[in-house]
Amino acid sequence: MGGFQSVEPAGIRRRAVSPATQQAEARALQQRRAEAARTSSEALLRLQAPEGYWRGDLTADISLEADYVLLQLWLHQPKGPDWNPPARARIEKCCRSILERQLPDGGFALYPGGLSDISLSVKAYTALKLAGWSPEAPEMVKIREAVLRLGGVDACNSYTKINLSLFGLYPRRHVPTVPPEIVLVPGGVLYEMSSWTRAIVVPLSIVQAAGRERRAPEGFTLNELFLPGKRRSLVKGEGLATLFSHLDKLVKLWDKRGLKNLRALALREAEHWILDRTRYSDGLGAIYPSMMYHVMALDSLGYPDDHPDLIEAIRQFDGLLTETTDRFFFQPCVSPVWDTAIAAYALGELGVAGQEELTRAADWLIAREVRRKGDWSVKRPNLEPSGWAFEFANEYYPDIDDTAMVLLAFFHARASEPEKQARTVRRAVNWLLGMQSSDGGWAAFDADNNWRILNKLPFADHNAMLDPTCPDITGRVMEALVRTGVPRDDKAIRDGVKFLLGSQETDGSWYGRWGVTYVYGTFLALRGLRASGSASAESAMRKAADWLRSIQNPDGGWGESCASYVRNCYVPAPSTPSQTAWALLGFAAAGDTSSLAVRRGLQYLLATQLPDGAWPEELATGTGFPNVFFLRYHLYRHYFPLLALATCREG
Repeated sequence: MGGFQSVEPAGIRRRAVSPATQQAEARALQQRRAEAARTSSEALLRLQAPEGYWRGDLTADISLEADYVLLQLWLHQPKGPDWNPPARARIEKCCRSILERQLPDGGFALYPGGLSDISLSVKAYTALKLAGWSPEAPEMVKIREAVLRLGGVDACNSYTKINLSLFGLYPRRHVPTVPPEIVLVPGGVLYEMSSWTRAIVVPLSIVQAAGRERRAPEGFTLNELFLPGKRRSLVKGEGLATLFSHLDKLVKLWDKRGLKNLRALALREAEHWILDRTRYSDGLGAIYPSMMYHVMALDSLGYPDDHPDLIEAIRQFDGLLTETTDRFFFQPCVSPVWDTAIAAYALGELGVAGQEELTRAADWLIAREVRRKGDWSVKRPNLEPSGWAFEFANEYYPDIDDTAMVLLAFFHARASEPEKQARTVRRAVNWLLGMQSSDGGWAAFDADNNWRILNKLPFADHNAMLDPTCPDITGRVMEALVRTGVPRDDKAIRDGVKFLLGSQETDGSWYGRWGVTYVYGTFLALRGLRASGSASAESAMRKAADWLRSIQNPDGGWGESCASYVRNCYVPAPSTPSQTAWALLGFAAAGDTSSLAVRRGLQYLLATQLPDGAWPEELATGTGFPNVFFLRYHLYRHYFPLLALATCREG
């Protein structure tokens, strides 16, 4: 592929300097870069666990803490107006954690710097009121005013209203019903939903169908959060959305009058389904919402408090909690495989880590290769199992993105048993090739998970019913495959190139599904195209580099708001270390490691590095569900800047 032609942005006037001065400045910048990279690598190595892995905190909004209070209400029903659950002290800490994130206007945001969100604000108010906060307390008055200003409880998303309905706090007839018979529907309809959706709806279907009615404390209501005269309806949109709304009415009628034998069969199958998926896992789906509904489902089925499965489900759920004297938060899941793979790769690219550290990381990763068939095998029944999950253990749900990242880590991290590692790599490459979707791209957990009709279901407003192919994962997979020896002219790589070229935005960027947003998608698409060596991609790569240059912040860094998902275009934000690193990595993939934009980006990282070798980062740059759930990966501020410093060695 051709080299990058450096074109500086209009409006930037460079001072006249001699070639000798330019060379001296470049050498000084490289010396500072090398020193910053060394300090960063030492800081990252200090965070490695003795077993060989890295795991940073993964944090989100207040919904996790608020839902925890509802789960305690489910498990410990009040006797009359007073509610005194065993976890009273923990609930009080939980509520203080919620209030720490209240915005000046009274509400709560989906991400740092965001606007108040109606569903989060209702959840926060409910949790606080259940815990004993007076509705007349100043904090509660401000939340209530924000909720009413945003449309009241009726404006919440479907899952918030479903959770409230389980306690009689929202009319059951106005929330979607998920019947357990969904596991009996022929044709694998359940597996046309995304993996995380099916792991949520199956236990939820048990809760709705079998859960004996739970109540809030006597006299407890949320009446003050409802706007008077607001019409309630499941219909959001027209056409198929209306049809599904009518079908929901039939489902509710079935709940009351359906065949009891069929319902009993469905409940048994749903029970078996969730139990099967927790045998080799850190919880159902190893994610907070499905683990919470799993606990509620087992309780709904009559499991006694001392039943081993219920005890284990609660233990796994509580494992998501971080509680110290000054910290209280739940993680939506844990990210050791992801963190370990990226950390090892960054250190390997820099070339400074001792072989011992990377060998421990490689051995730890090899021990966690998935060797059992999971949900993905419904569509790929003849494919040999392999891959890695995001978490410590989640064998039904290996992740394509994590698997690609592990293969990149293995490019540098050599295990203590080379032959075993070679076999592992061969299986993983074969699995990735087999998981390519028909459009040439790769998704997160499944192949060809693209039944768009499911987006019209009444409970589809969590914006994640499907697991579509996306440029960010496709780019990473292509890079991993080529670096592990798949020929550039292999059909999988050629199809991947076509997918990326066909999904480029008109401004030159690419959409990022799993990171915020267009900066993330662009850097990974560029790396995939660079790995492909495709001459047909050169103009697209130049256009992408021009776009990255056009959005550089005045301080030399890059930043992008989570609001990009709302507007479907880039929305600027203050510079962050991780997004600056992504932009620099994108430039490097496009062939540019020395332009003014790159040097200014490097200078931003050098100027903002902390004495401990890391960088400060408070904004969310990770994506769970676009527009619904965002993430802060606390190690992104460590290893992505390090990877950028390791890559941009000619600035």
